[in-house]
Amino acid sequence: MHGDRNTGFAIMAVLYAVSGALSAIGAVRPLRADTPVALLAGLAVVGVVGAFLLWAGRHRLSDRTAHAALLVFSALVAVLAWRSVTAVGIVGLGPAMVAMAVWTGHFLPLRTARVHVAVLVVLVTAGAVAAAPGGFANAWVATVVTVCVLAEVQGRTSLKLIRAAATDPLTGVANRRSWEAEASRDLAHAHRSGEPLTVAVLDLDHFKAVNDGEGHVAGDDLLRALAQAWGSELRGADLLGRYGGDEFVLCLPGTDAVSARELLARLRARHDAAWSAGTATARPGDTLRDLLSRADEELYRVKRARTA
Repeated sequence: MHGDRNTGFAIMAVLYAVSGALSAIGAVRPLRADTPVALLAGLAVVGVVGAFLLWAGRHRLSDRTAHAALLVFSALVAVLAWRSVTAVGIVGLGPAMVAMAVWTGHFLPLRTARVHVAVLVVLVTAGAVAAAPGGFANAWVATVVTVCVLAEVQGRTSLKLIRAAATDPLTGVANRRSWEAEASRDLAHAHRSGEPLTVAVLDLDHFKAVNDGEGHVAGDDLLRALAQAWGSELRGADLLGRYGGDEFVLCLPGTDAVSARELLARLRARHDAAWSAGTATARPGDTLRDLLSRADEELYRVKRARTA
């Protein structure tokens, strides 16, 4: 899942609760004599219990739970389609399908969302065909197309928003907020696994002179060129971010102090711009703030030594 997981599970709990409530209403006040009251009552219980469990555990539930909850939801809608006795009853399940499609598009990676929507459509269509009420095909095709289109649009829109929120617009690397979030996760993994992790702070030398002498456009071009040059040398697991102004940060999982210095030497060879760096390797109990503080201290020692 991406985005706010707590919100995602909370919204899913609401979907379960609404579905359970509507099933309960259908069981208490059936519209037809052949309405499957027992089934609706069972679905009402499942919806209410599922909503409670999702809401209560929203702070700690895993991605697997989200996928399982979506599959259960799809199966329940398919059962309702199967036991529907009219075409209107089947097509009336469209809002539930739309709600799930929008949820998957917003909270899941686009490929995963497509898989869940495909499973939903296949299951519910199978249930509708098994019910075999006449005259529902045209309306059902429109419903399926709507569900698929909404999921795709929501997924693409969410992906653009996530990228925009996590990326520095000038250089294309991670912005401060997203870098800190990802680096914190890498640090937590390093503490659990015992693997080394090093953080580096990179600061351009005489960047103000570039802006004052050549203009801010030249300064922006330099920042973009450096980010691109450094990025071509980094591994997939390494995380480069722009911390602000002319300061960049690196999170290097699986990298000790010696390897970090070797990497910085390779980065220097990628571009002739002058810059200084400070590094800090994680110790037991370190927070990301501790690492950045030590790296900053080393950075300014290096700068002071050059001007002394």
